[in-house]
Amino acid sequence: MRKIRTIGLLVFVGLAASVGAIYGQEKTTFTGTALIYGSGMNTRTVTRTFTMRVNGRTTAAEVAEYLKTLESGGQEGLRNAISKNDLGQFSLGSSVGRPLNAVVVDTFEGKTRVRAVFERWIGFGELRGGYRSVDYPFGYVEIVIDPKTGKGDGTFIPAAQIRFKHGKAGAADTVEIEDFGIFPGRLLGVRMSGFKIS
Repeated sequence: MRKIRTIGLLVFVGLAASVGAIYGQEKTTFTGTALIYGSGMNTRTVTRTFTMRVNGRTTAAEVAEYLKTLESGGQEGLRNAISKNDLGQFSLGSSVGRPLNAVVVDTFEGKTRVRAVFERWIGFGELRGGYRSVDYPFGYVEIVIDPKTGKGDGTFIPAAQIRFKHGKAGAADTVEIEDFGIFPGRLLGVRMSGFKIS
């Protein structure tokens, strides 16, 4: 069964506004080890070093606009809206990094949480084969850091599907992030360097 993360809309909009001055042009770098669980025909678990560099963030106004786009145009509309954004880079091992298209920072249980979305690399064979994985065009990273030590851990979804879900019976609307794999990957031994987020 695939895992689905549900995120309230106010978390994105309200907390993006509260950290409006965190990022200027200074860069923050996160490094550590990614533990990635296999799925489908390839069930092998692999480990890779990872690096995520953040040099910008998504503003509250942009978040609100992207949520409207996701609601009306689905994840394809969202992908078109954020595809040209370059707020940093995420890479595994020695592979070419992918530009971060959206970055939101908030406080979670007294620690700093950084969430990033990017367009994942989709190979020609994947497209030609018409595999279901092409319906999961995003990568999703969530890192939780202790601002005092600069250390933490996180979650990595290599292939994610993002959708807007209307609340039922008066419940709040939410954003769902579904993992193509059975389990999301883990980010271990994460260290923050450069500009300190607090």
